[in-house]
Amino acid sequence: MKKMHSILIVLLLNFSIGFAQENLRIIEGLSIESEILGQTVKYSIILPEEYHATKKSYPVVYLLHGLGDDESSWLEYGRVNQYTDGAVKQGEIQPMIYVMPQGFRNYYVNDYAGTFLYEDMFIDELVPFIDNTYRTIPDRDHRATMGYSMGGYGALILPLKHPEVFTISVPLSISVRTDQQYMTEDASGWDDQWGRLFGGVGETGEKRITDYYKQHSPFHIFKAPNLTKFSDLKLYIDNGDDEYTLCRSNEELHILLRDRNFPHEFRVRDGGHEFSYWREALPNGLRFISDAFDGKKYRGDIRAVEDTIPTNADIRIIKETQYEIVLPDEYSISNRLYPVVFFIGDFQSQEKKDIIEKVQYGMETGHLAPMIVAFINEDEKGLLQTIIPNIERNYRARSGYRFRALIGYNKGGATALEYALNPEVFTSCVVFDAPLDCSSLEEAFSKNKKALHRTWYFINTTENNPNYQANGCAHVFLREEDVYHEYRVRESTGRDANDLVGLSEALRFTQRKIHR
Repeated sequence: MKKMHSILIVLLLNFSIGFAQENLRIIEGLSIESEILGQTVKYSIILPEEYHATKKSYPVVYLLHGLGDDESSWLEYGRVNQYTDGAVKQGEIQPMIYVMPQGFRNYYVNDYAGTFLYEDMFIDELVPFIDNTYRTIPDRDHRATMGYSMGGYGALILPLKHPEVFTISVPLSISVRTDQQYMTEDASGWDDQWGRLFGGVGETGEKRITDYYKQHSPFHIFKAPNLTKFSDLKLYIDNGDDEYTLCRSNEELHILLRDRNFPHEFRVRDGGHEFSYWREALPNGLRFISDAFDGKKYRGDIRAVEDTIPTNADIRIIKETQYEIVLPDEYSISNRLYPVVFFIGDFQSQEKKDIIEKVQYGMETGHLAPMIVAFINEDEKGLLQTIIPNIERNYRARSGYRFRALIGYNKGGATALEYALNPEVFTSCVVFDAPLDCSSLEEAFSKNKKALHRTWYFINTTENNPNYQANGCAHVFLREEDVYHEYRVRESTGRDANDLVGLSEALRFTQRKIHR
C-alpha cells in the first residue's frame, strides 16, 4: 500500500509538471535542429498572456541580440516580458509573440565563404518552424524585427534582403559602418568581425569594399537607383547620443534616407551602447510595431509628462528696448544674485508665455533653481556689448560666464551658437532646430579648442527638420572631438512655430552646468 501511494504521488507530480510546461508562456532553452547549419539553434519565446486560453493567432516580433550575447539576453537584461505584459493591459500595444533566436556572431547573414549560412537558416527554417509550431499570423505584414547592436544590423538587413518575409523593422544602435569607417578600421578587429563575414581578410582601404560587402551594406542598398521594392518597409531607427563609431554611421544613414526621401522614423536619445538604453526603446519601438501590425499610421511617441503638464503661472514680463526680462517669484523678497538664461529667437507672445510657464513650473517643483529669463530677438546684435552689462547692472544678475546660458530657436539657435563660440562668455548653449554652420564650428575649435571645451552644448532637433545635415554634422564633430554635449533627434510634431518639446530637459541641462 505504501509503495502504491508513492507511485501515485510520482504520477501526479509528473502530470502536474507536464501540465505546467504545456502552459508556460515565457520559455528559454528551446531549440530547433538546423539541417542548413548542421547543428542545434537555441531560441527563447514569450507568448501572450491569453495564449493558452484562446485559439487566436498572433503577429510575431523577432528580437535579435548583440555580439557576445545570446537568446536569453532580451529576457535577462532587456526585461522585455515585464514591459510587454503591462503595455498590453494598458492598451498601449496588442498581444504579440516574441521570438529570441541564438544569433552566434554572424550578424544574421550568410558569410561570404558559405561556411555558416545563418541567413538561410533564419528564413528557410526558423520562420517556417515558428509559424508551424505556434499560432502565428504567417504573413510578412505580421512579422517584425527588432534588435540592438549586431541585432540592430540584423533587424535592418533581414527585411532589406527579404521584403517578402518582413515589412517592419526597429533597429537600435545599428552596428554598421560607413565605407570610410570600414576601410580605415584597425585590422586587429576588422578581420575577425567584418572580413570574416564579407571577404577581404588581411586587406586595407578600398580592397575591403568587396561586392559581397556592398550587397549587405545598408548604405549601398539605399543608394540603389530604384527603392520601390522597399516601399512597404516601415522603419524606426533609434540611436544613443553617447555612441562613438555608431554616432557617425547611424547619423549618416539617416541623412542618406532623408536625401533619398525614404520614409522612416529616426530618434536620438540620451545614452550609449547599453541595455539601459535599449530597454527604454521598448515603449515607442513596440508601439510603432503594434500600429504597423494593425495597418495604421504610427500614433507617435509617448510624450514625457513634463511636456504635457499645463500651468497657470502669473507672468509679468518687463520690456526693455533691446530685450524682455522675467524675474523669479522670490526676487522682491531677496537681495541675492541670479544666473541668467537668454532665449534667442522670433518668439510670439504665446510662445514666451509657454516658455515662462515651463521655467516657473520647474522652479516651483524644485527641478530648477531660481533664474532670470531674458528674451532676445534673433536679429539683435547687442547681446555682448549692451544687454549683458545692462542686466547685470540693473537686475541683480550674477556676473561671470559660469552664470550665463543660451537657448536659441531656429535662426536664433545659429545666433546662439555663434555667441557661444566666444571663449568663456557662456557656460552652455542649447539650440533647437537651428541652421548651424558646421564649418564655422570646426574652425572655431581649431583656433581655441581648450577654452571652448569649457562650454557645454545641447543640439535638439526633429527627424524631419530641413537642417538635418548640419545638426548631424555638428553632433558627429563634437562627439569625435570629445566635447561634452547632448544631442536629441525627436519626433516631428508638424508645428511651424517654435517647438517646446524637450525644453524641460534642456533647462535641466543648463542648470546642471551652472551648478556642477
